[in-house]
Amino acid sequence: MRSPILLYLFLATLPAGVVAQTPAPGSAPEVHRVRPGDILKVDVWGHEEFSGQFIVDQTGRLQYPVLGDIDATALTIYDMREKLRQGLETLFKSPFVTISQVFRISVLGEVRQPSLYTVDPSQSVLDVIAMAGGPIPGANMGRVRLMRGGTVLSVSFSGGGSLQQMGVRSGDQIFVPRRSFTRDDLNMLLNLAQLALTVAIFVNTVK
Repeated sequence: MRSPILLYLFLATLPAGVVAQTPAPGSAPEVHRVRPGDILKVDVWGHEEFSGQFIVDQTGRLQYPVLGDIDATALTIYDMREKLRQGLETLFKSPFVTISQVFRISVLGEVRQPSLYTVDPSQSVLDVIAMAGGPIPGANMGRVRLMRGGTVLSVSFSGGGSLQQMGVRSGDQIFVPRRSFTRDDLNMLLNLAQLALTVAIFVNTVK
Protein backbone atom coordinates (compact mmCIF):
# COMPACT_ATOMS: atom_id res chain seq x y z
CA MET A 1 0.00 0.00 0.00
CA ARG A 2 1.37 3.42 -0.97
CA SER A 3 2.15 5.99 1.66
CA PRO A 4 -0.62 8.61 2.17
CA ILE A 5 2.12 11.26 2.22
CA LEU A 6 3.32 10.22 -1.26
CA LEU A 7 -0.26 10.27 -2.53
CA TYR A 8 -0.76 13.77 -1.12
CA LEU A 9 2.45 15.00 -2.75
CA PHE A 10 1.35 13.53 -6.08
CA LEU A 11 -2.04 15.24 -5.92
CA ALA A 12 -0.39 18.52 -4.98
CA THR A 13 1.61 18.46 -8.23
CA LEU A 14 -1.53 18.22 -10.38
CA PRO A 15 -3.35 21.32 -11.68
CA ALA A 16 -6.19 22.42 -9.42
CA GLY A 17 -8.78 21.55 -12.08
CA VAL A 18 -7.61 17.95 -12.21
CA VAL A 19 -8.05 17.35 -8.51
CA ALA A 20 -11.38 19.16 -8.39
CA GLN A 21 -12.86 17.41 -11.41
CA THR A 22 -11.77 13.84 -10.79
CA PRO A 23 -14.35 12.39 -8.36
CA ALA A 24 -13.08 10.16 -5.61
CA PRO A 25 -14.48 6.61 -5.54
CA GLY A 26 -18.06 6.67 -4.29
CA SER A 27 -18.34 10.46 -4.39
CA ALA A 28 -20.88 12.46 -6.41
CA PRO A 29 -19.83 13.96 -9.76
CA GLU A 30 -19.15 17.67 -10.24
CA VAL A 31 -22.35 19.61 -9.55
CA HIS A 32 -21.49 22.98 -11.09
CA ARG A 33 -23.79 23.37 -14.09
CA VAL A 34 -22.94 24.98 -17.39
CA ARG A 35 -25.09 28.04 -18.11
CA PRO A 36 -25.54 30.36 -21.10
CA GLY A 37 -22.89 33.08 -21.07
CA ASP A 38 -20.32 30.91 -19.27
CA ILE A 39 -16.79 30.67 -20.61
CA LEU A 40 -15.28 27.20 -20.38
CA LYS A 41 -11.49 26.98 -20.24
CA VAL A 42 -10.62 23.62 -21.80
CA ASP A 43 -7.16 22.06 -21.56
CA VAL A 44 -6.36 18.92 -23.55
CA TRP A 45 -2.91 17.82 -22.48
CA GLY A 46 -0.54 17.53 -25.44
CA HIS A 47 -3.06 18.96 -27.90
CA GLU A 48 -3.05 22.76 -27.88
CA GLU A 49 -5.25 22.84 -30.99
CA PHE A 50 -8.14 21.56 -28.85
CA SER A 51 -7.39 23.79 -25.85
CA GLY A 52 -8.68 27.31 -25.23
CA GLN A 53 -11.62 29.30 -23.94
CA PHE A 54 -15.05 28.60 -25.41
CA ILE A 55 -18.24 30.60 -24.85
CA VAL A 56 -21.59 28.94 -24.21
CA ASP A 57 -24.07 30.96 -26.27
CA GLN A 58 -27.51 32.11 -25.13
CA THR A 59 -29.12 28.91 -26.47
CA GLY A 60 -26.81 26.81 -24.28
CA ARG A 61 -24.64 25.54 -27.14
CA LEU A 62 -20.86 25.49 -27.45
CA GLN A 63 -18.82 25.40 -30.67
CA TYR A 64 -15.82 23.10 -30.27
CA PRO A 65 -13.12 22.24 -32.84
CA VAL A 66 -13.90 19.13 -34.94
CA LEU A 67 -16.70 18.01 -32.59
CA GLY A 68 -18.83 20.94 -33.73
CA ASP A 69 -21.98 22.21 -32.02
CA ILE A 70 -22.37 20.74 -28.51
CA ASP A 71 -25.59 21.12 -26.53
CA ALA A 72 -24.50 22.01 -22.98
CA THR A 73 -28.04 22.50 -21.64
CA ALA A 74 -28.42 21.04 -18.13
CA LEU A 75 -24.92 19.54 -18.22
CA THR A 76 -22.57 19.76 -15.27
CA ILE A 77 -18.90 20.60 -15.72
CA TYR A 78 -18.17 16.93 -15.14
CA ASP A 79 -20.68 15.90 -17.84
CA MET A 80 -19.14 18.34 -20.31
CA ARG A 81 -15.66 17.05 -19.56
CA GLU A 82 -16.81 13.48 -20.24
CA LYS A 83 -18.58 14.50 -23.47
CA LEU A 84 -15.42 16.19 -24.79
CA ARG A 85 -13.23 13.31 -23.66
CA GLN A 86 -15.42 10.75 -25.42
CA GLY A 87 -15.54 12.85 -28.57
CA LEU A 88 -11.76 13.33 -28.64
CA GLU A 89 -11.25 9.63 -27.99
CA THR A 90 -12.40 9.00 -31.57
CA LEU A 91 -9.46 11.11 -32.77
CA PHE A 92 -6.60 10.00 -30.52
CA LYS A 93 -5.96 7.59 -27.68
CA SER A 94 -6.61 8.41 -24.00
CA PRO A 95 -7.27 12.18 -24.15
CA PHE A 96 -6.71 13.91 -20.82
CA VAL A 97 -9.19 16.77 -20.53
CA THR A 98 -9.71 19.35 -17.80
CA ILE A 99 -12.34 22.09 -17.74
CA SER A 100 -12.65 25.14 -15.54
CA GLN A 101 -15.59 27.51 -15.52
CA VAL A 102 -15.21 31.28 -15.99
CA PHE A 103 -17.90 33.91 -15.38
CA ARG A 104 -18.45 37.29 -17.05
CA ILE A 105 -19.70 39.74 -14.42
CA SER A 106 -20.46 43.45 -14.67
CA VAL A 107 -19.32 45.69 -11.82
CA LEU A 108 -21.28 48.93 -11.74
CA GLY A 109 -21.85 51.93 -9.50
CA GLU A 110 -19.37 53.58 -7.17
CA VAL A 111 -16.17 51.82 -8.29
CA ARG A 112 -13.12 53.26 -10.03
CA GLN A 113 -13.39 51.18 -13.21
CA PRO A 114 -16.97 50.00 -13.84
CA SER A 115 -16.92 47.44 -16.64
CA LEU A 116 -17.47 43.80 -17.64
CA TYR A 117 -14.95 41.41 -16.06
CA THR A 118 -13.99 37.79 -16.61
CA VAL A 119 -13.70 36.17 -13.20
CA ASP A 120 -13.03 32.84 -11.57
CA PRO A 121 -16.07 31.40 -9.71
CA SER A 122 -13.85 30.74 -6.69
CA GLN A 123 -13.32 34.48 -6.20
CA SER A 124 -15.40 36.50 -3.75
CA VAL A 125 -17.50 39.61 -4.40
CA LEU A 126 -14.79 41.72 -2.76
CA ASP A 127 -12.21 40.20 -5.12
CA VAL A 128 -14.31 41.25 -8.12
CA ILE A 129 -14.84 44.77 -6.75
CA ALA A 130 -11.07 44.99 -6.28
CA MET A 131 -10.63 44.05 -9.96
CA ALA A 132 -12.79 47.10 -10.75
CA GLY A 133 -10.31 49.33 -8.93
CA GLY A 134 -12.11 49.20 -5.59
CA PRO A 135 -14.83 51.51 -4.24
CA ILE A 136 -14.56 55.27 -4.64
CA PRO A 137 -15.11 57.69 -1.73
CA GLY A 138 -18.80 57.80 -0.95
CA ALA A 139 -19.46 54.17 -1.93
CA ASN A 140 -21.78 52.26 0.39
CA MET A 141 -20.08 48.86 0.73
CA GLY A 142 -22.70 47.86 3.29
CA ARG A 143 -25.42 47.84 0.63
CA VAL A 144 -23.76 46.05 -2.30
CA ARG A 145 -26.40 44.43 -4.51
CA LEU A 146 -26.42 41.52 -6.93
CA MET A 147 -28.68 42.08 -9.93
CA ARG A 148 -29.88 39.71 -12.65
CA GLY A 149 -31.98 40.86 -15.57
CA GLY A 150 -32.95 44.08 -13.79
CA THR A 151 -34.04 42.22 -10.64
CA VAL A 152 -32.24 42.61 -7.31
CA LEU A 153 -31.42 39.18 -5.87
CA SER A 154 -31.61 38.42 -2.18
CA VAL A 155 -28.02 37.49 -1.37
CA SER A 156 -26.05 37.95 1.83
CA PHE A 157 -22.55 39.29 1.31
CA SER A 158 -21.70 39.40 5.01
CA GLY A 159 -20.81 35.72 5.25
CA GLY A 160 -18.22 35.84 2.49
CA GLY A 161 -17.98 32.78 0.28
CA SER A 162 -17.19 32.37 -3.39
CA LEU A 163 -19.29 33.55 -6.33
CA GLN A 164 -20.11 29.91 -7.05
CA GLN A 165 -21.30 29.29 -3.49
CA MET A 166 -23.46 32.39 -3.62
CA GLY A 167 -25.19 31.28 -6.82
CA VAL A 168 -23.71 34.04 -9.00
CA ARG A 169 -23.91 33.39 -12.75
CA SER A 170 -22.46 34.82 -15.94
CA GLY A 171 -24.32 37.96 -16.91
CA ASP A 172 -25.05 39.01 -13.32
CA GLN A 173 -24.25 42.52 -12.15
CA ILE A 174 -22.59 43.60 -8.92
CA PHE A 175 -23.80 47.08 -8.04
CA VAL A 176 -22.06 49.28 -5.48
CA PRO A 177 -24.43 52.14 -4.48
CA ARG A 178 -23.56 55.58 -3.18
CA ARG A 179 -24.13 56.55 0.41
CA SER A 180 -27.10 58.91 0.68
CA PHE A 181 -25.07 61.53 2.54
CA THR A 182 -21.29 61.46 2.79
CA ARG A 183 -18.61 63.49 4.53
CA ASP A 184 -17.71 64.92 1.13
CA ASP A 185 -21.30 66.07 0.73
CA LEU A 186 -21.11 67.74 4.17
CA ASN A 187 -17.83 69.47 3.29
CA MET A 188 -19.33 70.69 0.04
CA LEU A 189 -22.36 72.12 1.89
CA LEU A 190 -20.10 73.83 4.44
CA ASN A 191 -18.01 75.34 1.65
CA LEU A 192 -21.15 76.57 -0.11
CA ALA A 193 -22.46 78.05 3.15
CA GLN A 194 -19.12 79.79 3.76
CA LEU A 195 -19.13 81.14 0.21
CA ALA A 196 -22.71 82.40 0.60
CA LEU A 197 -21.78 84.10 3.87
CA THR A 198 -18.74 85.74 2.24
CA VAL A 199 -20.87 87.02 -0.61
CA ALA A 200 -23.50 88.35 1.82
CA ILE A 201 -20.85 90.24 3.85
CA PHE A 202 -19.34 91.67 0.68
CA VAL A 203 -22.77 92.87 -0.56
CA ASN A 204 -23.56 94.50 2.80
CA THR A 205 -20.15 96.18 2.83
CA VAL A 206 -20.71 97.64 -0.65
CA LYS A 207 -24.08 99.06 0.40
